[in-house]
Amino acid sequence: MGKTGDIRAAVEAELTLDPRVDARDVIVRNVEGEVALRGTVSSYPGLLAAAAAARRVSGVTGVHNHLEVVLPAGDYRDDAMLTTAANNALTGNVTVPPGIEATARNGNLELVGTVRYGSERAAAERAVAELTGVRNIKDYIDILPDVDPTNVLVIVQGVLDRYAVVDDDSNVAVAISGTTVTLSGNVRTWAEHDAVVDAAWMAAGIDDVRDGLSVTG
Repeated sequence: MGKTGDIRAAVEAELTLDPRVDARDVIVRNVEGEVALRGTVSSYPGLLAAAAAARRVSGVTGVHNHLEVVLPAGDYRDDAMLTTAANNALTGNVTVPPGIEATARNGNLELVGTVRYGSERAAAERAVAELTGVRNIKDYIDILPDVDPTNVLVIVQGVLDRYAVVDDDSNVAVAISGTTVTLSGNVRTWAEHDAVVDAAWMAAGIDDVRDGLSVTG
């Protein structure tokens, strides 16, 4: 079995070992480190956990999550019940700013509102992601356009310094156009990759982070 088979088998093993993932109906495909997940899982947290598990495997350079959530009969919630539960979760979470609202349609949650930081938008998603009955989340939350390019660069560079990313191993470049940050270059690990992407979202006013980073392993 060559490298392609090795990576696929390793991802399948990682999925099986993760208690949050029911991997029985998950199909893994790998093309030169680009892994695609297809099939079904029984919960939205399981869908997210499957992608996270695949990314932990050495040699994986990208994960394309095409999984669908098929809820067990006992986990179904009608639109009104799930909408109420989601809005209660949003208003009861101190990391989510006021004014964020959710609407459920057949298990798909739509989030709307306005925030200053991408981290606040991510917090809203986390607040509702583990509710019973959620099949997917569509995030339509707007971010106020209040970008300080210098601040973005300082935040990202601080993360690179803390992770001891040096020029011999990584060459991350940060470009800013309007409210969009584009990241390019190389990092050594997925942990560094995630830290850099998260750092770019920490700046006020950023509404899109385009991830062009390569993980060299």
